[in-house]
Amino acid sequence: MANIKHSQNKIVPNIVNNQTLQIVMKKLFLFTLIISSSIMAFGQSKMACCKQSATQQFAMLASDKKFVMSHPKPLPFHFQSSIGKAISYPTPDGRTADAYELKAKTPTNNYILVVHEYFGLNDYVKKESEDIYNDLGNVNIIDLDLYDGKSSTDRAEAAKLMQAVKDDRAEAIIKGAIAYAGPKAHIATLGWCFGGGWSLQASLLAGKQAVACVMFYGMPEKDVNKLKTLHTDVLGNFANLDQWINTKVVAQFADDMKAAGKKLYLHQYDAGHGFANPSSQSSNPTAAADAYKNTIAFYKERLK
Repeated sequence: MANIKHSQNKIVPNIVNNQTLQIVMKKLFLFTLIISSSIMAFGQSKMACCKQSATQQFAMLASDKKFVMSHPKPLPFHFQSSIGKAISYPTPDGRTADAYELKAKTPTNNYILVVHEYFGLNDYVKKESEDIYNDLGNVNIIDLDLYDGKSSTDRAEAAKLMQAVKDDRAEAIIKGAIAYAGPKAHIATLGWCFGGGWSLQASLLAGKQAVACVMFYGMPEKDVNKLKTLHTDVLGNFANLDQWINTKVVAQFADDMKAAGKKLYLHQYDAGHGFANPSSQSSNPTAAADAYKNTIAFYKERLK
C-alpha cells in the first residue's frame, strides 16, 4: 500500500503540471494573436493616414479639441455690400454651387477665387474680398462656398462642417468656378486656414490659367510630383506660433516647392493660427496688415 500511495503522489503533480502548461500555452497564443492584430491594425491605420490628401489631413484637425477651441465664436459683424451679389453656377458633378461675386466695373479676364476659413462663407470673408477688390482696381472676385450653403458661428458646429467636406465635391465646386470664369480667365486664388490649403489646390486645378496663389496658414500640398504641375508662384503667410501648420510643416513645404522647381514667397510672423482674422483670439493687426500689403503687391504684379 505504501508503494501505491507513493506512485499516486508522483502521478498527480504530473497531471497538474500538464494542465498548467496547457493553460499557459493558450494564454501565450491569445496574447500573440492580440499583439499581431494590433500591429496589423496600426499598420493599416498608418497606411490609411499616409494615403490621405493634404486637405483631408487638415480636416482631421477638427477632431482635435485644442484646434477647435482655438476658433472662438466670431464677434458679431454685419456687412452689406452695394456691389457684391449671390450667384450660382453648374458643377461638373451634375449639381450647382453657390458663391458670392464682385464683378469688375469693366470687362476683364482677371479673377480671384477666394476660399473661406473655418466658419464658412460669412460677412468677414465678403468684407475682406471687397477690400481687395477696391485696392486692386479692375478685377472679378468670386467667394467660393465649399460648405454648400452652410456656415456657423459655433466652433463645434463649424468643425463638423469642415470635416464633412469631401475632396471630390470641393474640387467640383472649384472646377465649376473656373469654368464660370471662362477659358481665357487669369485665375488667382486666396484662402485662410481651411481655405488656405484649398487656395493651393484651386491653383493646381486651374492648370495653365493659374497666375497667383496666396495662402494664409493653410495645409500645404505634400506631394512633390503634384507641386510640379503648379503653373504659378505662391505667396505663403504663416504663423510661427501656429501649433498645427507649424514651422516644421512650413519648412517642409519650402523644401518641397524647391524640389518641384517652384517659387515660394514665404512670410512668417510671430503670431498664432488665425492672426489675420479680426474675430480670432489670435488676431494680430500688425502681422495681418503686413500680410495684406504683401498680398496686394503680389496680385498687382501678376494681375495686369
